[in-house]
Amino acid sequence: MKSTLHNIVSVLMALVVLLSTLSFTVDKHFCGGLLMDLAVFSEAKSCVMGIHDHSNMATSMEKDHCCSNEKILVEGQDELKNSFLSLDFKQQVFLGAFANSYVSLFNYMPRQVPAYTFYSPPLLIHSIYLRDQVFLI
Repeated sequence: MKSTLHNIVSVLMALVVLLSTLSFTVDKHFCGGLLMDLAVFSEAKSCVMGIHDHSNMATSMEKDHCCSNEKILVEGQDELKNSFLSLDFKQQVFLGAFANSYVSLFNYMPRQVPAYTFYSPPLLIHSIYLRDQVFLI
């Protein structure tokens, strides 16, 4: 059981490292405000709108195109070992206070014995259920 849990945690930690260091690009091609192509890890294919006539090609290049490309770059983490000194003072104070309060949760407190444990209960003079005449049937 313990080794199975250890293996599961190891695989999850490896996936966390892989996903945090992975970087990729998302390339989008818009024509007239509509999304025509979306590509991850490669370039989006561009459509050729309005350039069907070769004689008109020069004039269409001079005008503004209705197509646009948008590239989103998601960068992963390059440095895997962050030092404690790279944190600012407020973050260091917070981490110190959090660690201190977390450790103090597990301090062993001796069990306190209540003061009434050494006293015997009072003697009953009358049976209450007989006195009130309450019986279970």
